[in-house]
Amino acid sequence: MEDRNNIGYKIEKSFTIGKTEIVLGKNEKAPDKFVTWQCSNGEDYFWGHYFDNEYDALYDYLDRCKSEVQQRDDRTRTPTKIEKER
Repeated sequence: MEDRNNIGYKIEKSFTIGKTEIVLGKNEKAPDKFVTWQCSNGEDYFWGHYFDNEYDALYDYLDRCKSEVQQRDDRTRTPTKIEKER
C-alpha cells in the first residue's frame, strides 16, 4: 500500500469491499492518536471515530470491516427457498 495521509494521520490499515473502504490512521502528535474512517475514492474520508489507544481503534476498525461485509452480504444474498416461503 502506498503511503497515504489525512489531516496528519498516516493510514496504516485499509480494507475495501465493493466501493467501500475502511481505514485506520495514526498520528503520534494528536491527542487522539488513532482514528478509523470510511473512505471514498481513496481521498474522501468521513465518519471518523477517534481513539486515544490502539486497542480500541483496532477493535473499531475490525468491527467496521465486519459490519461492511455483513451489509454487503445482506444486500447480495439470494433468499433461500425456506426464506421465500415465510
